Order: sequence, then C-alpha cells, then structure tokens
Amino acid sequence: MAIITTNPKTPGQRFLVRNRQELADKRPEKELTESIHNHKGGRNCYGRITSRRRGGGHKRLYRQIDFRRSKLDVEASIVAIEYDPNRSANIALLQYTDGEKSYILAPDGLKVGDKVFSTDRTLSEFTPGLSLKLRNIPPATAIHAIELDPGRGAAIARGAGVFAQLLGIEGDRAILQMPSKEQRYLNADCRATIGVVGNREHQNQSLGKAGRTRWLGKRPRVRGMVMNPVDHPNGGGQGKSKGGGGRQHLRSPWGQLAKGFLTRTKSKPSNSQIIARRNGRKVKKG
Repeated sequence: MAIITTNPKTPGQRFLVRNRQELADKRPEKELTESIHNHKGGRNCYGRITSRRRGGGHKRLYRQIDFRRSKLDVEASIVAIEYDPNRSANIALLQYTDGEKSYILAPDGLKVGDKVFSTDRTLSEFTPGLSLKLRNIPPATAIHAIELDPGRGAAIARGAGVFAQLLGIEGDRAILQMPSKEQRYLNADCRATIGVVGNREHQNQSLGKAGRTRWLGKRPRVRGMVMNPVDHPNGGGQGKSKGGGGRQHLRSPWGQLAKGFLTRTKSKPSNSQIIARRNGRKVKKG
C-alpha cells in the first residue's frame, strides 16, 4: 500500500494523490448487497433541506457488514479484500467452514487465506480479525469495531486507520481509550475486533478536482461571510470583513455560536461513563 501521484496529462490529475491497494477485481457478493434508494439530497418529507451540502453522487450498492460477529467458534477464511464505496475502510469477504459468507471490516495486516473467528473463550494468541469480548482481551491491545451495548453491533472505531485501546478491566466494566483520546467505561461483555482498521493511507489522499467530490455526493460549501445578511448572520459588509461588517461572534445560519461554545448536553446520560475528555481533563464525579 503506497501513496502515488501521476504525470498530470489532464488538469484533474495535477493535484490527484491516490492510494495504491491490492484489492480483489470482482463484483460484490450478490446475496450480501442491497440497493440504496437514498436520493433525497438532504431533504425531509416536506422537501425542506435539513442536512446541507448533500446531493448527486454515483450509484452504489450497499454491502451488508457483519458488525455483530455472533457466529461463535466457527472458523472462517479470508476469500478477498474488497473496496466498499459506502465507507473509508476496505472490507474482507469471509467464508465459514459451513459455507456461509459474510463481510467484515478489513483490519490492517489481514491477508487472503488468513483464518479468523469469533469466540467467548480466553485465547493465548491474538491476531487481527479475531472477535472477542472486552473482558477476554489483554490490556494495551489495539481494537476496533467495538460495541456500545452487548449484542447491539459495532459502533466505535470503524473508519480507515482508526483504533481504540483497551486500558483495563474493573469488574464488569472495561476502560477504553477512544480514537479521540477520550477515556470512558464500557460494558466488559461488549465485543471488539483485534487490530487496527485497514486502509491507513486514506487520509493522505487528495481527490484532485471538484468533480470527484461530487461523485461522493458532496455539494459545494459556501462560507457565511460571503453571503448576504439575509442569508447568514456573518454575511454583508463592504468587501471582505470578519463577522459581517460588525464585531459579532461567528455563528451558524440559525444563530448557534461557532467558536468557544460547548454543544454537548450537560445532562446527557452517558456523561457518567466518561473518565477523561479528549483534551485530557478529568471529569468530576458527583
């Protein structure tokens, strides 16, 4: 896996930086895919835009990923490492000994022919792709695809090159360091997968031209300060001016402060599970 540039024979290749990967040149498994009919362009049932800067995008099939890994103690072999247009990470096609197939997130270092499985037993060797309960994983292990609630399916650390670290076990709770460096408690019966999510060089890519961003379904972003006052609190002013000609604080189109304002609800139930914030500050209990 390497970052490569091309000889810019066209303007779109001038700033293009790609990630060379050895992926399977095959169609996705038909029984593990479904069509996506999501062409709302960020609009709700009334036709009003509720999520800005969305629209267009290339047609794609959704790959059904096994985030639960509930098939216990059945060994599976890696058949192929494939591209998934719905996420930044690559996916691995598993084939179990009983013939069933499924997709999982492909961890870094996983190769075609490797063996993986999911178990509740305590193991002595931990290789990428194994799915275990947090209580059965040794401390300081890099993990990904972590559940927030037992049996609910992986929700944490699913992006390319992302991982969390298990710091320890206290009774029925596991101490986890999130990808954001936040430290928090989780149920020790939650499942996680050993290793780091693959495709680490994803963040070093450059799309090279605006059209490739549109292929991803992302529309252009217009700065508030270049809008008119009727369209944005920061709009207006003669020429370029910070804060719309005055000295008001930067805000969203709906008046929400954009800088120096905490948006997390103080009474959020999960606050009691947080040990330290991402900035390293300890959370006061009680």
